Amino acid sequence: MPETLDTQVLAVVDPEAVADHDLTPELRDLADARYVLVCRKGGAPSWPERIKSFLLRRPIEAITLVADSAPEEGAEVTAVAEATDMPGVYDVTRFE
Repeated sequence: MPETLDTQVLAVVDPEAVADHDLTPELRDLADARYVLVCRKGGAPSWPERIKSFLLRRPIEAITLVADSAPEEGAEVTAVAEATDMPGVYDVTRFE
């Protein structure tokens, strides 16, 4: 079932560079000729949220999106995606 995810793109791996990264075989197969995006779940935090996370020592929740196209690093995007069998990995059907 598709989920709507608000994210901030932290890193983009182009399809040509997927083989150069240490990915699991399952993720490499899913990413075949597609982009791999490392994102911050929930989008970019506000300054008060950043301070609170720092003081409470709560790390960001990173997720991996696999998509046919890729926004620029640093962009905040809303993706409609389906969870895969891999924890924290989503297959994007579209960006909104």
